[in-house]
Amino acid sequence: MSQVNAKPQARSIQSNFVWTLAGYAVYAGCQWGMLVALAKLGSPGMVGQFALGLAITAPLLMFTNLQLRSVLATDCRGEFDFPDYLGLRVTSTLLALLALPVIALCSQCGGGTFVVVLLVGVAKGFESVSDVYFGRLQQHERMQPIAQSLITKGLLSLAVFWVALWLTHNLMWACAGLIVAWALVLFLYDVPVSRQAAKGSASRPRFSARVLGRLAWRSLPLGVMSMLVSLQVNIPRYFIEGHLGAAALGIFAALVYPMTAGAFVVTALGQAALPVLARHFAARDAIGRPFLVLLTKISAGGLLLGGSGVLLCLGAGRQLLLAFYRPEYAQHVDVLIWLAVAASLNYVATFLNAGVTATREFHVLTVPYILQAIVALGMSAVLVARFGLVGAAWASCGISALGCAIPLVILVRIRMRHTVKRPASPRRITVGRVVVDPDRA
Repeated sequence: MSQVNAKPQARSIQSNFVWTLAGYAVYAGCQWGMLVALAKLGSPGMVGQFALGLAITAPLLMFTNLQLRSVLATDCRGEFDFPDYLGLRVTSTLLALLALPVIALCSQCGGGTFVVVLLVGVAKGFESVSDVYFGRLQQHERMQPIAQSLITKGLLSLAVFWVALWLTHNLMWACAGLIVAWALVLFLYDVPVSRQAAKGSASRPRFSARVLGRLAWRSLPLGVMSMLVSLQVNIPRYFIEGHLGAAALGIFAALVYPMTAGAFVVTALGQAALPVLARHFAARDAIGRPFLVLLTKISAGGLLLGGSGVLLCLGAGRQLLLAFYRPEYAQHVDVLIWLAVAASLNYVATFLNAGVTATREFHVLTVPYILQAIVALGMSAVLVARFGLVGAAWASCGISALGCAIPLVILVRIRMRHTVKRPASPRRITVGRVVVDPDRA
């Protein structure tokens, strides 16, 4: 492995953002389209089943994924090779799918919901393998193929989901269609495009127990953090399902999803900026001015996007809910507004977490997010029991506020620590005989 990995030619972050935004926007719209299909062709109970399937599978897969895409994308010094990342992702995904039936049984899901959870888990498993191929492309700032994959997967899965639901009125068949769609995109597009981009580099998974163990240990704090973040997002949903039932959970999930669509936009910019932030940090071993300027710009953009969403919900929330859903959803405009506030805070938190990830100081993440999960559990238990759906929205606001505070404190501490030991002159990345200044790349 080389001491430092870098691209001979840096790509424009604006171009990467445009492509990534297009991919995530189409993908988010298609995901929302599936919820609209459930709301129109099914019932709030079916929406609740699907939402519970996502709520159960997401924390598990977020943990076993270990955020390897981000670890790979920020691996500027070539600490591990791509076959190691792929081998670990395949192994961890299989372990997650083996554990999923046990977790679903412990959650006391009914027979139909149990099958939906398993089917959603298998579909997400194929998506997880695609994700590590995205990390390889992202490391080289090749965001266009990632966007094209997301667009293809979104449109194909929406078409399959709608057709299966229309023909059978059965959620299980619709989820089975997702498995087929996502597997096809993985094997027919993601794998070949990644191999082509690698230009002959090894692309098959490697299963060296020693190397995979080191990589897993290196990435474990990120896996724990992402699991806890996903768990905190879903904790209010668990209490809604327990106190109010699947129909109420379906309504809450439908109200949340427009905010999730905004989160896809934020994720697009965060993914485009992540390797650039990592280069800025690696060049100086410190959070310098280029790092701070970029992080401040994208965080301000997230706050602006979220604020626009709050204003839209205040002015036209009821009309939007009537247009996309049924009248019973439009009775909860107050919940929609508070969820928009939570989303605004969450957008900023997403960018701040990207900043922490770019420093590769993953070990500092575990304890703060464990404490945040405990607080989220307490807030959700009290507020959902006393105030119902609006209480769940208030809990989401509190969780998102903590999500902003934690990475901000971590970044301040990293900056103070590295400023003391920063070298006198910035380091440069060498590619062959070419010297690249990451701050100008």
